[in-house]
Amino acid sequence: MTDTIVQRAPPSNRSTGRWVRENLFSTWYNTLLSLVMGGLLLLAGVSLLRWVFFTADWTIVQANLTLFMVGRYPRTELWRIWVAGGLIAVLIGLSAGAAGASAAARAREAGLPHRYSTPREWLRRFWPLLLLVVVVLQFAETLTPIFMTVAVVGLGILTYYLGRGLPGPVRRWTWGADVLLLVLVWMVLSAGAPPEDWGGLQLNLFLTAGGIALAFPIGLLFALARRSSLPVLRTVAVTYIELVRGVPLITLLLFGAFALGFLLPPGSRPDQVTRALIAITLFEGAYIAEVVRGGLQSVPKGQIEAALAVGLSNIKTTRLIVLPQALRAVIPAMVGQFISLYKDTSLVVIVGLLDILRVSSLANSQPEFLAQGLHAVTLAFVGVVFWVGAYAMSRESRRVERRLGVGER
Repeated sequence: MTDTIVQRAPPSNRSTGRWVRENLFSTWYNTLLSLVMGGLLLLAGVSLLRWVFFTADWTIVQANLTLFMVGRYPRTELWRIWVAGGLIAVLIGLSAGAAGASAAARAREAGLPHRYSTPREWLRRFWPLLLLVVVVLQFAETLTPIFMTVAVVGLGILTYYLGRGLPGPVRRWTWGADVLLLVLVWMVLSAGAPPEDWGGLQLNLFLTAGGIALAFPIGLLFALARRSSLPVLRTVAVTYIELVRGVPLITLLLFGAFALGFLLPPGSRPDQVTRALIAITLFEGAYIAEVVRGGLQSVPKGQIEAALAVGLSNIKTTRLIVLPQALRAVIPAMVGQFISLYKDTSLVVIVGLLDILRVSSLANSQPEFLAQGLHAVTLAFVGVVFWVGAYAMSRESRRVERRLGVGER
């Protein structure tokens, strides 16, 4: 979410027409293949647009839009969703603004060129998300969601510029404000309804954000423990990683739903959403540990020996020398794992939770839509929601890779 500071790759001098000639029409068989594939893609695109705008009946999505978004969350408490959205917008805007200002300050100190992203660049980065928001708002039956969405976005923009103007000593503590805002989001949402009543896209996003926030530190610690010289730590890490990676996520979800409660006292048994989050966290933590371990192995031993030779302790060597290089090297694999986590949240339907995929099935079971067979419509809507989230994470990953020069040196 930070701003672009340095333009690492110079713009290409090759024209688009030259690229097309060299890559698509360089030989007679490339020309033939390009024409055939172009015709097929054009035909598929026209058919898809015809189905979306003329053939498909989107009434089922419009009638169940709230169900798709928040599941069984009490309709009288929906204002809490907007309050939580505003807090998240403040969190993102403040963090992005502070991080961008910090990166600009470091660039100035190093004598490097720097600039803040323009609105056009933000639009190019997040157009899939903006397009999805516009599409969802098209199904709204009142103007309230539109006004509230504009207010939330405006709040995020305002706090972004506020974060850019924070002094350096204050910017270092924005993580504390982020933690506080996350706690407030949880308090606001849980006060309106227990997690068992959450559902729809809200549940998928909660499990994704919670799984990433909890699985990353767990995976990092177990990756370091697996490379530790202490046999006990190494044995525990290997046992956990290999045991969890050897079973599918569905097994862990079923274990959390039906067996975890028997291992805890009756008064301390968590709800089904928390059990699903525990299973997802344990599963993703094991995979992240292996991803990070690959990054740790890529750091040259000479740098570690040099750091120890100049008097750095093992902890400082790991924190200042090893981890920055290791995490930088595994950004593509790490984001790929996060995207997989986002899509795997749909598996909670197996333990009876009302995620957005389960909502699509329930919507088609309603009496007014039962005989119409609109599964293609609801599944297309759900698929677009998942695709937009995954594509946005992938684009931001590539942007971070370019800024850090991953694969260039």
